[in-house]
Amino acid sequence: MLRNITKTWPVWFTLPIRFALGGIMFAHGAQKVLGTFGGPGFNAMINNPNTPFPFMRPAWLWWGGAALSEFVGGILIVLGLLTRVGAFFVACTMITAIFGVHWPVFFAPRGIEYPLALLAMCFSLLISGGGMASFDMALWGGRRR
Repeated sequence: MLRNITKTWPVWFTLPIRFALGGIMFAHGAQKVLGTFGGPGFNAMINNPNTPFPFMRPAWLWWGGAALSEFVGGILIVLGLLTRVGAFFVACTMITAIFGVHWPVFFAPRGIEYPLALLAMCFSLLISGGGMASFDMALWGGRRR
């Protein structure tokens, strides 16, 4: 199972995608988990009673999961360690952001265009894996596929 998750293509195009997506998600997650970069911090996140969808109860669980998904997912993506797992965490958060927070506006600042672009980056990593210069490639055994 782990071998299938870490399987990756020996390509370099994933490196800029990993660094951009992982860096963005790590920074957003750090705001929500650690309170850095002017963010609210974990206690403020989990004490928010409003969720994007009514079925998301208890709210603290969903907000905590979203914050940790961004933070841990960003770290995994940057490192290229279990890249597909990190991309899945971030993709779930972006789908919720698109349909639960930003819909139906398309353009920034409150539109879906930004989370949609991040979701597309997640899908590319879900398909390809971490690529070259990733821990996934090292776990998989070099350039073999």
